[in-house]
Amino acid sequence: MKRWNVIHKIKSLHDGGNGLSIRAISKELGISRNSVRKYLRLDKVTIARQQDDPARSKQLDACRDYLLGLLVNFPGLSAVKIARKLREKLGELPASDRSIRRYVSALKDKVTTGQFRYYEPVVDAVPGVQCQVDPGELRTVLIGGVETVVHFVVFVLAYSRLMYVGLSFRPLDTQQFIQLHDEALRYFGGMPEECVYDQTRLVVIGEKYRELSINERFHQYATTAGFRIHACEGYDPESKGKVEAGVKYVKQDCFYGEIFRDEQHLRQHVLDWLNNVANIRMHGTTGELPRERFERDERIQLKSYLSPACVTLVASETRKVDKTGLISWKANKYSVPMAWQQNHVGVLESGNQLHITDLQGGEVLARHELSGGKGRIIKNNNHYRDHIRRREQLEQDIQTLVGDEAVSQALCQQLRQLLPKVYKDQLYAVRSLLRKHGPVELEML
Repeated sequence: MKRWNVIHKIKSLHDGGNGLSIRAISKELGISRNSVRKYLRLDKVTIARQQDDPARSKQLDACRDYLLGLLVNFPGLSAVKIARKLREKLGELPASDRSIRRYVSALKDKVTTGQFRYYEPVVDAVPGVQCQVDPGELRTVLIGGVETVVHFVVFVLAYSRLMYVGLSFRPLDTQQFIQLHDEALRYFGGMPEECVYDQTRLVVIGEKYRELSINERFHQYATTAGFRIHACEGYDPESKGKVEAGVKYVKQDCFYGEIFRDEQHLRQHVLDWLNNVANIRMHGTTGELPRERFERDERIQLKSYLSPACVTLVASETRKVDKTGLISWKANKYSVPMAWQQNHVGVLESGNQLHITDLQGGEVLARHELSGGKGRIIKNNNHYRDHIRRREQLEQDIQTLVGDEAVSQALCQQLRQLLPKVYKDQLYAVRSLLRKHGPVELEML
């Protein structure tokens, strides 16, 4: 509206040529003479049409909630920095810098006068900003022939609608809630700027005059991980519609009508459902597959995530690591870094993953996706990489001492074929001999 007030003031001062000159109007209002000329050329019909055109101020409305969120949390942000943050996430913007300044100025007026909802968590136009989170439960899930209460938490990225479902077979406490966040963020492969919650006591202890008391333990996790907590206003279910709909979707499409052999069967079913149904369906609102939309636009905008120290995994059982760096778990074998061979480690299933931990400090030594088969060996090559590096270094040393690449490779190949089990020891021996008696004539080799 400010712009149209200026135009009407210019028209009034000019008075059809009977009032002030263009130079005088420019000086009076502190705007350029070119702007004065441009506005004087507009007739009343054009002005009325443009004022009535809703598109003139709607170009940035898709980002309105994101901008409001920024201004609520950081009211001192300049329009220049806000425009830069938008460009980082969206590329080219649908409005000029001047339009952005006007739009931000109007939003700041709303923030300072309080004429906006306490929180409007519908930031779906900007990737990597928001994840909506909501716990749920279902009381009649058949597991091993017994009706069981299953507690779960649904995580939905607001932009792409990519979903994760974390499971618990006992009522959720803060530590479990934290661990399910850890699972979800590792499933997404990164972390949004903020997570949105209703007023569950796992997050909000109390509210008075919109002042929130946050669960201290959960707040510590969120602060350490690096995402903001946003709690919806009490009794305001529509403000978190995406995830509320997600809870119903999980109950009706994932759980309803299914029978499970055991808890592991249920966990695997939920993971398969996420990967093969929920995240590759045509979404009714976006008109796209959540996984494709995520991979194209959102993955790159997520912040990196590392499990904080407060995500403690309490081992349910122990296993001894054999001399090959493997432990046995449910008819399969999983690798552990070789530094722990012949030691005892803790083992815990969490979601679809097997966590192997240090019994003393609780440090996670290895994570593997659980295998549904039997007799398989699931290895992480990084657990054995030191041995590979040592062997490669020995081969490189021998090549340097021999002075001929083809001859040294033939020598190493001969040792590898004849003595594969002690190949590395043989390399040590050859290197020692070459250092002691070199240089050696190629014909002798």
